[in-house]
Amino acid sequence: MVKRLFPHPWLSLTLLATWLLLVNRVSPADWALGAFLGWAISLLIGKGLWLRPMRVGRPDLMLRLAAHVLIDIVVANVEVALLVLGPVSRMRPAFIQVPIDVEHELALSALISIVSLSPGTLCAELSDDRRRLLVHVLDLDNEANLIALVKSRYEAPLREIFECLPS
Repeated sequence: MVKRLFPHPWLSLTLLATWLLLVNRVSPADWALGAFLGWAISLLIGKGLWLRPMRVGRPDLMLRLAAHVLIDIVVANVEVALLVLGPVSRMRPAFIQVPIDVEHELALSALISIVSLSPGTLCAELSDDRRRLLVHVLDLDNEANLIALVKSRYEAPLREIFECLPS
């Protein structure tokens, strides 16, 4: 009975706390509205909107990928800073199409996030068939090298991590 009324109690409490932080007040009305929203959203999610629990495949590879991403972000920050502080004529902005093979929704989201988080690159569009990313690059030296880098450094580990998980 309690589980049916409160299917995700920690989510309800988190939503209540988030609400109180957002409104920046702790009046009884704010507590009541936050508690109601936390309960209602938790109840709706419990009715089928909640994602299935996901097990982690290859945590060693996930850590290695996270390290690669962090290192690449630091290096890209320095490169972009030098590029922006230098003459504008050195910049070679371009849009490129990166073919992708990942199929798992979370792997695709992670790939788009990784590419967009790295300074100097931004995913502008995912094709309707989910087979190509349109990526804006601030300074494109070699299109083939950049595509190979995205595919080998980010997409391949993500495919390996998520291939053992249900779609």
